[in-house]
Amino acid sequence: MENNFIKPVIHISKCIEFAPCRFNGQIIASEVVQRLKPFVEFRPVCAEMEIGLGVPRESLRIVLDNNQFRLIQSATGKDCTTDMQNFADNYLNSIDIADGWILKGRSPSCGIGDVKYYMGVGKMAHQGKCKGLFGEKVIEKFGYLGIEDEGRLLNFKLRENFLTKIFTFARFREIKKQNSMGALVKFQAENKLLLLAYHQQAMRIMGRIVANPEKQPVAQVLTDYETHLHTVFARPARSNSHLNVLMHALGYFSKELSA
Repeated sequence: MENNFIKPVIHISKCIEFAPCRFNGQIIASEVVQRLKPFVEFRPVCAEMEIGLGVPRESLRIVLDNNQFRLIQSATGKDCTTDMQNFADNYLNSIDIADGWILKGRSPSCGIGDVKYYMGVGKMAHQGKCKGLFGEKVIEKFGYLGIEDEGRLLNFKLRENFLTKIFTFARFREIKKQNSMGALVKFQAENKLLLLAYHQQAMRIMGRIVANPEKQPVAQVLTDYETHLHTVFARPARSNSHLNVLMHALGYFSKELSA
């Protein structure tokens, strides 16, 4: 049978399975990324190399200075904050398609929330956790998408939620291209139980948007629908919600079952 699903476009830290470009010249192995390669269009990027740092290179750290996080090369004292922020803004604004992100965990550049920060560049204990400078910019601009690091994707529930989001968003991206109410109605019908499992209230609002009683233009309907689609997947579905959906589905054919 022919596979006609839409490939999600996933931006990824290049050091994860694509190039040996970590500060120490290593490449990060990820079985999840390897298994996804036939089904996803990956677009790798190494933020640190893009700002002119070579391989290998002196490691970076986040330093809290005057209540501001700065990206500092410990051995040289080089401040890479402005370079990284400028690159992030330019690169993220140039992206035409993104259905999700996989970033290097705990990286002072790419980390999405578990990055150690310090009060200086010397040998000392870290003071807390924060986001990497590039990772923070990604979350600011694309926070409604699936954004994970390679470590969190080892968690089955987080991985399932990530995969659900990226493939659903990729399919909806194609619906927007068609600019058709018929295509949107079909999308809503095909995904009704999935949406119900994630967010019952939002799913019902989306049904009313698709019904379009006010006869809004298709472009406006799609925009309103997409806003609620992002709300639906803002958090993983709870297990009891899945059970409720299964019972709901049973109602479609329960009368056809014999004792």
